Amino acid sequence: MKPRILLTAAIPEPGMELLYDAGEVTLLPEVPDTAALTALCASGDFDVLLSRLGDTVDADLLAAAKVRGVSNYAVGFNNIDVEAATKHGILVGNTPGVLTDATADVAMLLILGTARRVVEADTLVRSGQFSGWNPELLMGADVSGQVLGLAGFGRIGRATARRALAFGMDVVFSPRPPQERIVSADELGEFAGKVRQLPWDEVVAQADFLSIHVPLNGQTRHLVDAAVLKAMKPSAFLVNTSRGPVVDEAALVTALREGVIAGAGLDVYENEPELASGLTELPNTVLLPHIGSATVPVRGKMAVLAARNAIAIGKGEMPEFAVNPEAFRGAQ
Repeated sequence: MKPRILLTAAIPEPGMELLYDAGEVTLLPEVPDTAALTALCASGDFDVLLSRLGDTVDADLLAAAKVRGVSNYAVGFNNIDVEAATKHGILVGNTPGVLTDATADVAMLLILGTARRVVEADTLVRSGQFSGWNPELLMGADVSGQVLGLAGFGRIGRATARRALAFGMDVVFSPRPPQERIVSADELGEFAGKVRQLPWDEVVAQADFLSIHVPLNGQTRHLVDAAVLKAMKPSAFLVNTSRGPVVDEAALVTALREGVIAGAGLDVYENEPELASGLTELPNTVLLPHIGSATVPVRGKMAVLAARNAIAIGKGEMPEFAVNPEAFRGAQ
């Protein structure tokens, strides 16, 4: 029998074509709330759920679910209670390794955009207030020669470092803040002698731009809080392309409003799609709508991986990318 696949929203092609060719697909007419999604997963009508980051797949849903697994259309999976899924023998799949460069591009875009005040400049021109070149018009910050501090040094952090080095930045990093571990020269590979590892507090204190590249978990939630923001240079900028809750957004608004730091560039938010009160009113911000992976090729590759994961799980097979392979029980 073909696997029965439930989608809360359509994914880009060729993902949908793969799903329709391999399985019985139910595409919901609108994104369900958590209660409705729980009922659907508990109905016994589906073998696998293909979810999005906005879908809450919590312990209650997983305890009631009669699905073999969840294929998440994302690299991250903080919207899924993986521990509960494993407990109930429910596989979780994700889409790693395809959005590294796209997200690093957006991190660099935010570094440049905050430094050179592009939103303010664009608004000035569009509003008809541009009256010609002025010696002191919208003077921003330099990027070349400045210190980029990286929170995390995984695939996206390294790709961001590669771009920053090309801009002549001095790159320092902490690999797993708030914890510390030493990264050897062999592990650094191409970056040996080009970047410097520092303790997290020193990265924060030295950075002219602090860019966040850590996964969201219990240790990294509010990694950047009021104390960290206060420890940054008043001239420094914060950039976040990882997960919104890594930054205490309310504390960030206060810090930006009071001049504790110079500005921020964000692609993710603590309570998406809602933003902390006052954030959109601040001129010293660049705010993007979670588009780190939003290129046609990347979203297509993600769709293929998510579809393949869903099809394999629905057939009772190990998916190509399993977050919790220990939950695999084989075909049933």
